[in-house]
Amino acid sequence: MSETIEDQKYSLEAAIEAMLFVAGEPVTARELAAALNVKPVAVEEAIKILSNQYSNRGLAVQESRGRYQLTTASGMAEIVESFLGLETSSKLSRAAIETLTIVAYQQPVTRPRIDSFRGVNSDGVIRTLVSKGLVEEVGRGEGPGRPVLYATSDEFLQHFGMNSISELPPFVMDDEVIEENNNLLKD
Repeated sequence: MSETIEDQKYSLEAAIEAMLFVAGEPVTARELAAALNVKPVAVEEAIKILSNQYSNRGLAVQESRGRYQLTTASGMAEIVESFLGLETSSKLSRAAIETLTIVAYQQPVTRPRIDSFRGVNSDGVIRTLVSKGLVEEVGRGEGPGRPVLYATSDEFLQHFGMNSISELPPFVMDDEVIEENNNLLKD
């Protein structure tokens, strides 16, 4: 007979925290609930409590696409990299930032669509973003040749401290960029 969480002296939050700590990858509430012999809704409530407890701490519970993971808080990246002696994260080029922005706001999106926004070929930039784990292939389009569809990855969300792509701020072009584009059209 296996013990349930009710039979032990630890809270459900503590049990979930321990499981998230040792999990090698994000896990669903259903997986946690099955391991703890509780209902998924109880796990989701406990995760909310745990997330609140981690507010302004060095760790965070991150949710992405219905999966949960214990991560380093996004504001701690520089400190952790320094402690571990890691080279600070490489900066993204302007082309990579443009492409990543297009993917984030238009996803899922094909490379030809990205190229049409940027006005140049984006093959190399997309390969770089895929290799960095910020963008991933998520399927095939219906058009001629069934082009690859790209979207942001869970690593993108983790890197930028978001739980969901819905947390992206509204897309607004800088007034300077708008003025620059207006001047181009007038020439």
